Amino acid sequence: MNVDAASEICKRICRAAMRADRDPGDIKLIAVTKTVGIEAIKDAAALGFRIFGENRVQEARRKIEEFAAVRDKEGYLGIEWHLIGHLQTNKAKYAAKLFDLIHTVDSVELAEELDRQAEKAGKTQRVLVQVKLSEEVTKQGVSEEGLLPLLEKVRGLACLKLEGLMTIPPFFDDPEGARPYFRRLREIKESAEQKGFHLPELSMGMSVDFEAAILEGATMVRIGTALFGERR
Repeated sequence: MNVDAASEICKRICRAAMRADRDPGDIKLIAVTKTVGIEAIKDAAALGFRIFGENRVQEARRKIEEFAAVRDKEGYLGIEWHLIGHLQTNKAKYAAKLFDLIHTVDSVELAEELDRQAEKAGKTQRVLVQVKLSEEVTKQGVSEEGLLPLLEKVRGLACLKLEGLMTIPPFFDDPEGARPYFRRLREIKESAEQKGFHLPELSMGMSVDFEAAILEGATMVRIGTALFGERR
């Protein structure tokens, strides 16, 4: 990890928060470690990063197990692992064992399976519901129309803890292009909260557009390339 790049990202998060009249401490930086080796993750932990995001269960499993072997020895306290990539139902049993927070619940079937697997693991699984706000076929998530029934289902499952919403907008060269999608997710969150749901977290914004996301209310930004360089 480039120390100067990491420092600059943190400064940009603070500046964006202040522009939005928000407390920078309310915004969690998730260091996305897809394809990143364990040594770079250790370097990030040594710099104070505490939340790491992975896209794939299999890749994450190897890293989490390897990191656990040095975590206590090196004094890396308070480390969290988040799943930020699409989760297939048949991988739920592994995800429930590995991750502190899963950002990508997008169906009743997945929620029910995670609930079953969390019960077997003896834990309460923290989750976000992913909302699809674009027409791109490559994007995952529940539709706006299907969101409230899914939120109701997740809220009613004994071993899941619903903490908020997540989205991935289309890519734009100009980050301002993504702002309407971030704004829409915030509006959806506020509408759902008026109906009685507790949704404190908004996971939105990546290396190219995290400042726009913060201006629209993001509480979690998922940053990989800007911290670790281009993926190999």
